Amino acid sequence: MSSVGVLRCVSRSIRVKQSFKCLRLLPASLTDTQGCIHGERPLSTSSTPGYDVCIVGGGIIGMATARELILRHPNLKFIVVEKENVLAAHQSGHNSGVIHAGIYYQPGSLKAKLCVEGLKLAYQYCDENNIPYKKCGKLIVALNPEQAARLDGLYQRGLENNVPGLKLIGPDEIREREPYCMGLKAIDSPNTGIVDWGEVTRSYGKNFKDMGGEITLGAEVNGFRMAKESPVDSDEGLKYPVTVTTTKGPIRCKYAVTCGGLQSDRLAEMSGRSPVPRIVPFRGEYLLLKPEKNYLVNGNIYPVPDPRFPFLGVHFTPRIDGSVWLGPNAVLAFKREGYTYTDISPSDLFDALTFSGLRKLVFKHFSYGVGEMYRGLNIAAQVNILRKFVPDLKLSDVTRGPAGVRAQALDTDGNLVDDFVFDVGKTGIASRVLHVRNAPSPAATSSLAIAKMVADNIENTFEL
Repeated sequence: MSSVGVLRCVSRSIRVKQSFKCLRLLPASLTDTQGCIHGERPLSTSSTPGYDVCIVGGGIIGMATARELILRHPNLKFIVVEKENVLAAHQSGHNSGVIHAGIYYQPGSLKAKLCVEGLKLAYQYCDENNIPYKKCGKLIVALNPEQAARLDGLYQRGLENNVPGLKLIGPDEIREREPYCMGLKAIDSPNTGIVDWGEVTRSYGKNFKDMGGEITLGAEVNGFRMAKESPVDSDEGLKYPVTVTTTKGPIRCKYAVTCGGLQSDRLAEMSGRSPVPRIVPFRGEYLLLKPEKNYLVNGNIYPVPDPRFPFLGVHFTPRIDGSVWLGPNAVLAFKREGYTYTDISPSDLFDALTFSGLRKLVFKHFSYGVGEMYRGLNIAAQVNILRKFVPDLKLSDVTRGPAGVRAQALDTDGNLVDDFVFDVGKTGIASRVLHVRNAPSPAATSSLAIAKMVADNIENTFEL
């Protein structure tokens, strides 16, 4: 059996090991003033129905998982609880919107398999649900011979991953695809696309609700506990032994699954699990190409990854709404859900700075981190890097754009955790709560494939 296929269980923590690293709102017509999807009642402490599974987290992985579970078990009762008043409020709604093809990942790895499978499922789902997307393609561009050598290796990796339609092209073909782009050599990935992943998440939610699932918004989870003894002549405590406590009241269920993204480690701690891997928030800041300059970019233009650095680097990304994003950089966010430098949470910042893993990461990549922060503050420095690919780009062509926050899982040695991490305990409340601690990028593209894997783990772990 390959190392990728081995599931290691430590205190029934389930990890699939791999070695390679890798804003549209819910329409008002779908929500009422209490933050619930129409047709659902707000939670109350006086009367709480029981559910077979409670899914915590209304991002793309949570909603894809909920949808997959109800497809498999239409006779069971499922509820999704989300702390924000909309689905896809954070990572799922603040991202570049790229449908990735699966080029970068180690051949044979689960991440490669899920991305290639997820790409097909994503396009199929969008077609079936009338969600607009565009196969605008992607060029991964080498600027010099050193990068060209790495590009050749990346191309072979993509072929081994069965990424469809890949080919190597030279300078003339680069200019045919991207008239304003300069490069020595490039990988042409015609099946890479763009979509609004926030809209996809909300569509998953609509599917889930249409099949009988319930969604409650504005309900922040603050604990998990075993139910108290049942009253006389009642077996409710035995039937629904888990109580998920929220800011809108308790939810009684047989089992719970958390897909908490930026809060995943804290949700795991609530059921007595380890705080590691720790989530450290990294903000990615984009520049926005002025509309009159959108002609400079046709499709996605990406750099060749540099293995010395922990993040990919800046790129050109057209959006489904017609805009073009440039970036992002990667800087420490001062709040887990903080999208600007002025978004500061003292507790979140203290939590990050006191974690040994972050300190070790900073030590290993100090100059890189300083450069990322400098380029975030100095637009001209960011544009200078982008001009290596599109020389006609000028500082006057861009403005500051949106930002997203990445939930980066770190271990205590300062390594980026790009493994799939599922965590469940042996006894007590921890044995009835499965935590999706880490679903590495590109999670949105792979969301339907990941949901199948998560559902498999739920079925193998619990008695549904």
